[in-house]
Amino acid sequence: MALLGCIADDFTGATDLAAMLVKGGMRTVQVIGVPAPGDAPPDADAIVVALKSRTAPVAQAVQESLAALEWLRAAGCRQFFFKYCSTFDSTEAGNIGPVADALVAALDCGFALACPAFPANNRSVFQGHLFVGGALLNESGMEKHPLTPMTDANLVRVLSRQTSGTVGLVPYATVERGAGAIRDAMTALKEQGRRYAIADAVSNAHLYDIGAAAASHALLTGGSGVAIGLPENFRAAGLLDVQTDPGALPDAAGHAAVLAGSCSRATLFQIATAKAHVPVLELDPLATPDAGALAAQAIAWMDGKLGAAPIVIAASGTPEKVAALQQQLGRDAAGALVEHALADIAEALVARGVRRLIVAGGETSGAAVTRLGVHRLRIGREIDPGVPWTYAEGSGAPLLLALKSGNFGASDFFLKAFAMLGDA
Repeated sequence: MALLGCIADDFTGATDLAAMLVKGGMRTVQVIGVPAPGDAPPDADAIVVALKSRTAPVAQAVQESLAALEWLRAAGCRQFFFKYCSTFDSTEAGNIGPVADALVAALDCGFALACPAFPANNRSVFQGHLFVGGALLNESGMEKHPLTPMTDANLVRVLSRQTSGTVGLVPYATVERGAGAIRDAMTALKEQGRRYAIADAVSNAHLYDIGAAAASHALLTGGSGVAIGLPENFRAAGLLDVQTDPGALPDAAGHAAVLAGSCSRATLFQIATAKAHVPVLELDPLATPDAGALAAQAIAWMDGKLGAAPIVIAASGTPEKVAALQQQLGRDAAGALVEHALADIAEALVARGVRRLIVAGGETSGAAVTRLGVHRLRIGREIDPGVPWTYAEGSGAPLLLALKSGNFGASDFFLKAFAMLGDA
């Protein structure tokens, strides 16, 4: 039976977490959407249920998360993890707080850790404040996010506004003293009636200690970074065997492509870098606000470009362009337009023999894998921190997928990913 059951609020965040677990030696499978009650669990040490709940209505996010929890409990999982973005993406209404509240209540555990820190990707928490690199969250560009603008870096304050419980802090000075001190601090906060503890972390050593301190917790919440120490907890308990290559994947020969919908700075840099090396098509939803027409442009272009080299198709844009499209169509309609177009393009790419596909952006990834009928992903080796190659299981033609969070990856990520497969 699986040991760790995880619920992720978007698809790229799910693969981010799954990659961390594979690096720790756990065979990991990502399940797309809430499985049906009778669906058999995969042969894996960890299961990550990938939802599209980050920007869903609160009631829907809670309902789907509870359904995922019920299935994971039936699969025999011993510990549970609610994964959200390392930039704590949310709104004043949720969904981090409401979903965490529902999971705490369902597990009757009364308390949960909350730690989005991911130092390998320049996310750190100090004195309860989230930093992206050297900038506070609300000065990092995330304050301009089109769906979840983050205007407050104080996570104790942010989470307190979303929960009916109270939120405490395990500060840097305590975390520096190691797992025992962290465990005692969390116990004290729970005894005080706190429902959550934001934990400071600025290094992987901190994350290992935080994970060790939470070994007996029914529920953890946070970014993928805090999962770094969880596999060792299971090994120490004699529950996890040593794996020689937990990230081994089958091959999938065919064309290679990138589909980008994220408007993050990292993805925009990656597109710009790729232009000097491979064919790149940049779609303009503002000039062509029609999903079918955008897809038709891309399909006509790709039919002359698919071959030995990877290709890149992007509907990404600057925050100003995104804002202009939202003003023209409305926020929800603008998002639906881009997602529909990119889902059509993903389907066309695979129909034309693409078997190695990178998708950049959480919403884009969700739309693409749903259209392609992908239900399970076996998690492979990491390309950059938080982004692995995966293999789509039971979805027709063999397909290698990399679902990349918009903010993740070095500027040469696309080129590096295909070089790993011999396609660069």
